[in-house]
Amino acid sequence: MPLKPALLIVDDEKATRDGLRAALEDRFDVYVADDVASAIELLEKETFAALLTDFRLPKEDGMRLIARAKSLSRPPVCILMTAYGSEELAVEAMKRGADDYIPKGRLQLAELELRIARALRQQNLETENENLRQQLDARFGLDQLVGQSPAMVEVFDVIHRAAPTPATVLIQGESGTGKELVAKAIHQLSPRARMPMITVHCAALSPTLLESELFGHEKGAFTGAHERRIGRFEQANGSTLFLDEIGEIDAGTQVKLLRVLGERTFERVGSSRTISVDVRLVAATNKNLHASVEAGTFREDLYWRLNVVELWLPPLRERIGDVPLLALHFLPEIARQYGKPVNDFTVDALQALVTYRWPANVRELHNAIESAVVMCKGDKISLRDLPPYLRGGRVTGAIGGAGSPNAQSAEITLKDAEKQLILRTLQSCKDNRTLAAKKLGMSRRTLLRRLRAYGLPSND
Repeated sequence: MPLKPALLIVDDEKATRDGLRAALEDRFDVYVADDVASAIELLEKETFAALLTDFRLPKEDGMRLIARAKSLSRPPVCILMTAYGSEELAVEAMKRGADDYIPKGRLQLAELELRIARALRQQNLETENENLRQQLDARFGLDQLVGQSPAMVEVFDVIHRAAPTPATVLIQGESGTGKELVAKAIHQLSPRARMPMITVHCAALSPTLLESELFGHEKGAFTGAHERRIGRFEQANGSTLFLDEIGEIDAGTQVKLLRVLGERTFERVGSSRTISVDVRLVAATNKNLHASVEAGTFREDLYWRLNVVELWLPPLRERIGDVPLLALHFLPEIARQYGKPVNDFTVDALQALVTYRWPANVRELHNAIESAVVMCKGDKISLRDLPPYLRGGRVTGAIGGAGSPNAQSAEITLKDAEKQLILRTLQSCKDNRTLAAKKLGMSRRTLLRRLRAYGLPSND
C-alpha cells in the first residue's frame, strides 16, 4: 500500500488543529504542533510533504517557520493560514517561500484539501522536470547498450522480460562491462521510470557509513550525526535502488538488507520507528557471488533473495565482433566533446581494435577511442592515432597477428559495422531519419547518402 503523504498542521488553537486533523487524516499522515519551536522539532525528525501553518503563533509567526521549512534538504509544500488577511501579507508570504495562502475567514475544508493536493502535484512536477534536466546527457534505455553478438542478444532479452516486473535483478560481470548501464536500462523500461533511479556504490563506503547511507540516521545517532539523514531506501520509495558492488558489503549490513528484501521495512540508525517502502532492487557485482557463498563471506539466504533474475554480462573479449559497433557508437559523442571533425576509422585502425583482447572491457575501449580522437589530426582515426599498446600488439593484450585464427574470426569490415550501427539507430528512433542522424553525429544528408549506398530506403 502506498505511503500517505505526511502533513504537519501548526495552529495554537486546539479546536482548529483537531478539526483540520479530522478533515484531512483520510488522505494524509497528519502531525500537529501548537508553536514554532515544536513544529521545527518535528520538521527535523520527519520528512513532510506539506506544512499548513497559522500566521499568528505564540512568540514567533508562521513566516519564520516557513523559511525554516524551505531551508531543509527536502522542503515541504508550505501553505499559510491567517485571520488577518491582506494583499501585502500574501505577497510577503510568497517571498518567504510559501506555496499558497488561505485567509481563515474564507477557509473551506474541501477547498483546502484541493489546494494542498494541487501544490503537491506542482512540486512533484517541478522535481520531475529537474530530474529530467539532470539526465539530459545520460540517455537511458537500450540506446547505450550496443552489440549484436549472441551473448548481447540474450542480455537484451533478459532486460526486456525483467524490466516491466518488480523482480530483484542481480547483474554479474567483470569491471567495465557496463553493469550500471544495464541497471539504468532496466529502470527506464520499467513502470518506475517516471522517478529517478537511486544509486549506491557499496565498495566506496565503510560499513558504518554504508549502513547510514542505505537506511538513514537520526540526529545524534553517532558521533558526527549533526542532523537527521534520509537514507537511500527512503529516497527510492516508489522507484529503483541500484546497489553497485553488492559483494563488498559487510556481514551486519547483509543481515539488514536481507530483512528489507523480505519485509520491505527497516529503521533508521538511532530510531525505533519502522519505515515501510516500495523499492525495486537491482544489484551488481564483479565477483562470483556463488563462490563467495561457498567461501562463507556472503550469506546464502541473501544471495537467493538477490538472485531472482540473474543477468551475466559477457566480457568484451567474448564478443569481439561488437567492437566496431561500439567504436562507431562512441566516436561521434567523443568527437563533439573535443570539438574535433573525426568521423571514421581507417581499416588498419579498426583491425587493431578487433585484434586486441580488452582486459578492462568496454570502459577501456571508450578510453582508447577518446585518446585516439585527441591525437587525430584529420577526420579519420588511423593506426598511429591509437594508444601505443594497441599499435604495438602487446602480448598481454593482443589476440594474435593478422594471420592468426582468432584475428581472422574477429574480422569485420568498417562498412558492415557502420551499416549495423545505422540500422540499430534507425530502429531505436522508429525510422525517424532526422533523429537518427543526430544520434549518429552526422548530417541528415550524409545519412540518406549512406542508406542509398547500402541499398536501403532513404525516405522517412
